[in-house]
Amino acid sequence: MIDAILVVNKPSGMTSHDVVARVRRLIGERSVGHLGTLDPLATGVLPLLIGRYTRLAQFFGSADKSYEGIIRLGFATDTHDADGEPVGPITQEVEVTLEELQHAARRFTGTIKQTPPHFSAKKIAGVPAYKLARKKQDVELTDVQVHIESFEISRLDSDRAFFAAKVSAGTYIRSLAHDLGQLLGVGAHVAELRRTASGEFALDQAITLDRLQAMKEDAVDEGIRVEDWIGKISVHPRQILRQLPSVTVNSETAGLIANGRAVNLADLSTAHQVKVFAGEKQLLAIASRVAGTLFQPKVVLGPGHAR
Repeated sequence: MIDAILVVNKPSGMTSHDVVARVRRLIGERSVGHLGTLDPLATGVLPLLIGRYTRLAQFFGSADKSYEGIIRLGFATDTHDADGEPVGPITQEVEVTLEELQHAARRFTGTIKQTPPHFSAKKIAGVPAYKLARKKQDVELTDVQVHIESFEISRLDSDRAFFAAKVSAGTYIRSLAHDLGQLLGVGAHVAELRRTASGEFALDQAITLDRLQAMKEDAVDEGIRVEDWIGKISVHPRQILRQLPSVTVNSETAGLIANGRAVNLADLSTAHQVKVFAGEKQLLAIASRVAGTLFQPKVVLGPGHAR
């Protein structure tokens, strides 16, 4: 089994599930999941959990996301992005200045209520909203509270506004663009979108699927094991969940933790949770403090092949 976190630079036109399926085939590992869906139109950071590391998903759920892209002004679409059909009036010449855009964008910063797009994975009575929308059925989605740390328009080129945003998990940039257009009275939708960061994972860590394919082919030609070449491009285990302190234990303590036993971890009495390592790269478990320096394993990963 391969245990790793791999950051993929998702290409436009693929769903996040498509990327997961492609990586499963490339590395021959069925247990692969992603952290945070990206729309088919979007590109950029898509972290993948592989093998037993899929059990770590619960620790990444609330991470902020950063984006950059282009908002096209002049008309809205039913999906709030360029993949959708135009709805409402179409403005041929948008009479909005950069200063007006920047002022309007600032009104969305902070904690706001946002309505998810009808074409989204939000569920209504257990059915994803996009499935109902495709069938032209009524879609009524409840507003959700999100936090927009920053939403900045840097340039306006004709009807295209270049922006960057940092937002809380669960925020829809498509809705942000749509609502901006509604506020300005000109209509708007996302034309291009790239995620530059997802929590602790950034674009400079990401690898393209084409590069992954090439590495796989080179590894096969040279007789290199999959776990070895994946280990070279995956995120170092010591660098994940940076908010948690790390501790390295001896073989006796590692055996207890592997069996789900609570253990004493000296000098960590102030930590709520810790990463437990058996060796430099072997992430053994995430443990939670019970009392004092006594920690109970919350997620046990066991031995793996990520090195």
